Amino acid sequence: MSGRRRTRAQRRLQPGPGRGKRQPRTLRTRLVVSAVALIAVVCAVIGTVTTIALGQHLDKQLNDQVKEVGQRAAGGPVRPGGDGMGGGPLPDEPFGFVTKGGTEANTVVAEVSDTGGRITAAVVAKEKNSDSEVFEGMTTESLDDAQTAALSKVPKTGTHDVDIPGLGEYRVRYVEGGRGNFYVALPTAEVTGTLNTLIIVELSVTGAGLVAAGIAGSALVGVALRPLRKVAATATRVSELPLHTGEVTLNERVPESETDPHTEVGQVGAALNRMLDHIHGALHSRQESEMRVRQFVADASHELRTPLASIRGYAELTRRGREEIGPDTRHALGRIESESGRMTLLVEDLLLLARLDAGRPLQFERTDLIPLVVDTVSDARAAGRSHNWRLDLPDAPALVSADAARLQQVLVNLLANARTHTPPGTTVTARVQRRGPWMCVDVEDDGQGIPEELLPHVFERFARGDSSRSRASGSTGLGLAIVQAVADAHGGAVTVDSVPGRTVFTVHLPVLGGPAPLLDDAANWQLDDLDHDADPDAGDDAGQDFADAAHRHPDSQAQHSVSTRA
Repeated sequence: MSGRRRTRAQRRLQPGPGRGKRQPRTLRTRLVVSAVALIAVVCAVIGTVTTIALGQHLDKQLNDQVKEVGQRAAGGPVRPGGDGMGGGPLPDEPFGFVTKGGTEANTVVAEVSDTGGRITAAVVAKEKNSDSEVFEGMTTESLDDAQTAALSKVPKTGTHDVDIPGLGEYRVRYVEGGRGNFYVALPTAEVTGTLNTLIIVELSVTGAGLVAAGIAGSALVGVALRPLRKVAATATRVSELPLHTGEVTLNERVPESETDPHTEVGQVGAALNRMLDHIHGALHSRQESEMRVRQFVADASHELRTPLASIRGYAELTRRGREEIGPDTRHALGRIESESGRMTLLVEDLLLLARLDAGRPLQFERTDLIPLVVDTVSDARAAGRSHNWRLDLPDAPALVSADAARLQQVLVNLLANARTHTPPGTTVTARVQRRGPWMCVDVEDDGQGIPEELLPHVFERFARGDSSRSRASGSTGLGLAIVQAVADAHGGAVTVDSVPGRTVFTVHLPVLGGPAPLLDDAANWQLDDLDHDADPDAGDDAGQDFADAAHRHPDSQAQHSVSTRA
């Protein structure tokens, strides 16, 4: 079972935990990304529809061109007289129409025999080579066997695409007419090239448009979200205010220009202003209530000190008077003195807390922690001889700017807490050490530890380790609350780490300006271990040795290093 309790001031000492999670996208980023994605989808749909429509149009146009070439090659339907209708005069050779003009380059024409359906001849139209840039007509080149074989595999029904070796992909059609039977084919490269060019243009324009839309959208969304950022800035400033204690002046509000109820952001700003008004009223009421309670506690504590002193005085005077009193009366007087003493301590603690809560200034001065620790441990040893007390101090002075009287009370409370809540024989160690910008005082014991359910509440007022709130130990339940209040008043903090067998209370105080002291534990000198429980007469000698260790060199702070067990 282990636990840890840190005050609000101590949490400022610790760096924030690393964040391994990926940061969520901002509203601006999500809006721009969503808009750009929507534009991209629209552009993709438009581009796809355009490409499909253009492809179908070019396919139909190419089919019409192939059909027209077929009619020119085969002529019209065969008439009873044997001539092709509309075929015109027969050329000197089957492929004469190719060179007569009107035929595109790379047009393929193949003559098919009437018997057997075998290709007898096949040519491809080529432009005549010439050095001049003037078109001089067309010529034909015969297809090789592989190209003819690829062409002959085309079915004789409908229009088909075939890849002719060395020429590329062609749209092929078989036609019959008065001039014979032919395969005619036109290349599809122009259609494919046109579609590819269209796709490239669409992608380029879409990409450029998306980039422009992203930049413009980011700027526009940034302008649109500027009022929301002002609202967020107001909320951030409010979140940084110390609202947990003291008088709070909550003057932060969203500007009136950003509270227009006709806009979404204006509605948020107006709602935030209303909420801040309610919070301000609640905090003001809380502060007034706290001030009344603190004033009451301070006044009551102040007024109770005199009657309590009178009660103790009269009880002691009666007990020591010359008149004989019975044992019951003597016991009752002793109880009156004991309870009035305890009540006096409670009143003093309440009065101190009320003064600290009210922000009464402390008497800050240059203070060395080492003599304070030595003196308080000496007093604790005298009050708790059944415990083993140790000091672990550095050689160099532990200088801080502090109220020495209040710090001594802090140390007294911590040592009394260790003595009260641990069994006899427990070792309590008081340690002073510099840790970065903080001068730390540790009070460590090897007792049973603090219960886990109590650990988060140890610094609360009237918090006690026993649920029955027994008064046997004389504890008022305010000791650790005073420790925390005094540490906070010094700009420091107090922490506690507790596991069975080890409990450490640490007071953090800002180091007084100057070079860091050298922590040389090896240079610590030790006194002989003293066991006053073994020999009753040795107790006084042990106390004398302990005092000698504390004051052996009163003029040299560097000689206050002690590591001993009393």
